[in-house]
Amino acid sequence: MASAAFEDLVETFAFLDDWEDRYRHVIEMGRALPPMDEALKLPATKVNGCASQVWLVPTVEDGRFDFAGDSDAMIVKGLIAVLHALYAGAPVGEVPKIDAAAELKRLNLHDHLSSQRSNGLRAMVDRIRLVAGQAA
Repeated sequence: MASAAFEDLVETFAFLDDWEDRYRHVIEMGRALPPMDEALKLPATKVNGCASQVWLVPTVEDGRFDFAGDSDAMIVKGLIAVLHALYAGAPVGEVPKIDAAAELKRLNLHDHLSSQRSNGLRAMVDRIRLVAGQAA
């Protein structure tokens, strides 16, 4: 089941009439992410498989999953924010069970992203699942 933050995003996407508005909203979500400490942008935190540079740093507190993320591309940073809405606060053991593809399909993202961006999004989901699985 998706988080309340992700459900809010689904509602917002339904309210926005066209993809230009949705695209802008995703970019604004990325701009709203807290800045990531440059010291965390290491080869170990870099996500391979993305056309842009992407870094994800997971944290687990009180059994809940969260992560910091950043990218050098604004739309990708927005996609990180979308994934944050989907995963942040979930019990760490539940993160690998979240059907990201099904949840993201509710936003019709894949229909409006280039194949490189879609591949990068999958790589980010795979990294999130991997680190959450290791932390569980």
